[in-house]
Amino acid sequence: MSSPKEIINNRQAFHEYHILDKYEAGAVLLGTEVKSIMAGRIQLKDSYVTVREGEVWLTNAHISPYSHGNKQNHEPLRTRKLLLHKKEIEKLERETTQKGMTLVVTAIYWKNGRIKFEIGVAKGKKLYDKRETEMRKTIEKETRQQLKERMR
Repeated sequence: MSSPKEIINNRQAFHEYHILDKYEAGAVLLGTEVKSIMAGRIQLKDSYVTVREGEVWLTNAHISPYSHGNKQNHEPLRTRKLLLHKKEIEKLERETTQKGMTLVVTAIYWKNGRIKFEIGVAKGKKLYDKRETEMRKTIEKETRQQLKERMR
C-alpha cells in the first residue's frame, strides 16, 4: 500500500467554499485522460459535481488533450462519471438538496495505481468570510516569520 501522491489541489474551492465533508471517488477515464492528468494538465476552475439518476458526474473539468495522443484523443470538456458506493451517493444527494450546498472537487491524487478524486460537500462563503480567512492566513504567516527571526 503506497501513500497517496497528490497530483493537483483545488485551492480556489477552499477560498470560495466552506468544505463540510469529504469523499473519495474513482472516475471513469480514458487512457489519454489518465496520461494528461498524470502530467498535471487538468483544470478544475469552473468544475462542479452533480448527482443525476443515482450517478455522480464531474462537469466542466478541463483535461487537456494528451500531447502524444492520436486521432482518438479525448474531448477536453466531456462529462465524466465518478464512482462511489450507493450509500455515499444517496448521502450526497440528501446533502445537496439542502439550500446553499454544492459538490466540488477539492483534490486529485494517485493512490494504489489509480487516480482518485476528493469530493467536498461545500457551502458558499460570503465576502466577509473570505476576508476573514485571508486575514487569518496573513496573521499566521507573519507570526511564523517573527518566530523564525527570534530563533536566529
